[in-house]
Amino acid sequence: LDLPITVEQHHEMINTMLLKEFPHSKIMPGVNCLLEHLWQHQVPMCIATGSDQTGFDVKVGGRPELLSKFHHWVLAGSDPAVGHGKPAPDCFLVAADRFDPTPIDPARVLVFEDAPNGVEAALAAGMKVVWCPDPRADTSVHAGNPSVTVLRSLEDFQPETFGLPPFPTGDPSE
Repeated sequence: LDLPITVEQHHEMINTMLLKEFPHSKIMPGVNCLLEHLWQHQVPMCIATGSDQTGFDVKVGGRPELLSKFHHWVLAGSDPAVGHGKPAPDCFLVAADRFDPTPIDPARVLVFEDAPNGVEAALAAGMKVVWCPDPRADTSVHAGNPSVTVLRSLEDFQPETFGLPPFPTGDPSE
């Protein structure tokens, strides 16, 4: 291929953009409430991201209270155990394998995703997905798929639908 930049230059451009944009980004509505709820009910959670260490540090830097809720995280962009990035299932399979005990059935793992490649990766791993896509994303490809629940916001998530403890009575949003 005759590309105008190298892979390294592309990574540098992306990391520069992340350094500029992510420190000012806001957490998606409903995330804090959901994490706190699942943590309070001792639901094991991890992060499985396509980011490398630099990208991850930029995205979550300054938010240690969020990271403290997770058992572990898998950074597909820099974890040698992850052979292929999303949409391959490797990232999610490695993440599930690092729980102690490891989930026996991947279909009992619930993945929260915002990106189409992540949805494909979770499905390839045999897991269920709650997808909160960009409003411009075409979600029709997963219409009727019982393993994919599309939500406009995590504020619309109903944990009991997935066999999880329900939110306390009242407004779960923040």
